[in-house]
Amino acid sequence: MMSIYKSIESEKMILDLYDSQVRGLRIDYEELYVNTRYGETHVLKIGNPDAKPVIFFHGGNSTSAFSLSKNLHLFKDYLVHAPSTIGHPGKSVQKVLSSSTLEYGEWASDVIESLGYKEMICIGESFGGGILTKLMCTSPDRISKSILLVPAGISNASKYKLMLSMGIPMLLYLITKKEEWFKRAFLPMATLNESIDHETLQMIRTTFHHVKVNPNMPTNVKANEIRNYTSPTLLFAGENDVLFPGEKVIKRAKDIIPNVEAHLLRKCGHLYFSSEERMKYIKQIVNDFLSK
Repeated sequence: MMSIYKSIESEKMILDLYDSQVRGLRIDYEELYVNTRYGETHVLKIGNPDAKPVIFFHGGNSTSAFSLSKNLHLFKDYLVHAPSTIGHPGKSVQKVLSSSTLEYGEWASDVIESLGYKEMICIGESFGGGILTKLMCTSPDRISKSILLVPAGISNASKYKLMLSMGIPMLLYLITKKEEWFKRAFLPMATLNESIDHETLQMIRTTFHHVKVNPNMPTNVKANEIRNYTSPTLLFAGENDVLFPGEKVIKRAKDIIPNVEAHLLRKCGHLYFSSEERMKYIKQIVNDFLSK
């Protein structure tokens, strides 16, 4: 199996960053390994063992620990299981799954089963939201409730638009090595009045330089694939999200998911966690949804 890392040193750098991010959570944790049909998967387990279990699927070309650092306070009163997506930075097997099939849904279902649960509250962020939509298709009975945070897999932006807004600056960065172009490549993920914080830039930079980045997002699920999914669903989409345009995501979600509560985050790009005020708003809605 080919490595997703550019070198042995690159893999060590990513794993060191992961361990540093876990320590930065400043919370007791347990590391597990579970088997799936696609290979061994690493899971970070955090929280009260007597609390209700949730599973959190992280953003793409990132780590579960980084995503937890931005989102853990949303569901800190639960027993959180955060698998490292296989084929992405982290401690799981490096097998890359197809983004255009339902393989990610099969993998997610296997993780839940291997953890010993019949069903769980499922949360997916960005790429992880796309994993969750695939799970809705393959194993809807595994999901008691779901929360989608600026998700892939419902109404993705066209690759042409992404090439114009992000691809060209990245190409110029590769040619010139100028920091200005690196930042311009990722600024579209935030809004004009919000900067990208240091931890996020560090995650993006480390992944870009040390991982063979897979640009493919989980494709939009088909209505006939998701037709058996009926569990309560909470969705947040960013009005100015260049990856998954908020209004289009919400419109299609309401067409294909029968029991969905959708919220459009005004003046919000893809990095929804960049505003403390916005995160307080999201947390209140999440608390209300999970307490029902």
